[in-house]
Amino acid sequence: MRSVVVTGAASGIGLAIAERFAADGDRVLLVDLDGEKALAAAAAIRAAGGAAEAVAADVSDEAAVSAAVRRAEAAHGPVEVLVNNAGHAHQSRFVDLQPTDFDRMFAVHVRGTFLMTRAVLPSMLERGRGIVVNMASQLGQIGGVELVHYSAAKAAIIGMTKALAREVSAAGVRVNAVAPGPINTPLVRSLSPTWQAAKKAELPLGRFGEPQDVAGTVAFLASPDAAIFVGQTLGPNSGDVML
Repeated sequence: MRSVVVTGAASGIGLAIAERFAADGDRVLLVDLDGEKALAAAAAIRAAGGAAEAVAADVSDEAAVSAAVRRAEAAHGPVEVLVNNAGHAHQSRFVDLQPTDFDRMFAVHVRGTFLMTRAVLPSMLERGRGIVVNMASQLGQIGGVELVHYSAAKAAIIGMTKALAREVSAAGVRVNAVAPGPINTPLVRSLSPTWQAAKKAELPLGRFGEPQDVAGTVAFLASPDAAIFVGQTLGPNSGDVML
């Protein structure tokens, strides 16, 4: 039974990941900007027999991140698995993209991943074990029309994953990433119907994935079966990227 923190866990992929860890017997802290939804999600997990708590936090806010990690440690002990899943969606042509939109995208995805990881890493290194899974995207590998800022932020997460893995893997902390294709979540459904239809037509599988598909990939990376996976980016992406 491990202490697990999942950010962006109130809905979509994050919720599916939290549910999967809880079903596997881990103790989960759900972190989300929407505190009420996170509390309701944690209550539903507990009603199903899992161990879950929730806290509201903006992962781009250093003080909020520190408070969330303290809550996790108080509830479930030192964090053993961190899943940096919190995300932000915004669609714009590059020529119309505003600096505030660009900055917010990087604040949630890149700064948030940095702050959350920095908050738990010292304890992991001290204990000589830990797992960090960062949520990237296939758009960080191939780019996306009207999603330059999103694609750039996700590419940054892939680079951060590789660099940190080289830095800490010998000390017992494994860092990997997951780069999903389009998944049936509120975030993807917030994009235009035109974009969604065009994207489905590009996919060899012909359909978007489900949150549970991504949760299974994360669960694998957090398991002993992935013991030699270091700095990798796995792609549950309906065939959009083939490496």
